[in-house]
Amino acid sequence: MNAQNEPGHGHSPAAWTAVVIMLIGFTVGTVAFFFELAPIVWASAVVVVIGWIVGGVMAKMGYGVKGPRYAPKAHS
Repeated sequence: MNAQNEPGHGHSPAAWTAVVIMLIGFTVGTVAFFFELAPIVWASAVVVVIGWIVGGVMAKMGYGVKGPRYAPKAHS
């Protein structure tokens, strides 16, 4: 598959930002669950949802794979 036909596989600023925010939420939530800190577990669940929303908003702003502000990098 050549670069022109490549769908992008989520390699966009919107996808990376969403994944990083959600990864932080999952990590903090897992540690909080281990230490039985329920309020922090719920707060981290909110962070995961916020990450999903931020990714969607950034994609709508043009930073998604097919957005006008996304510039794919050449792969070697």
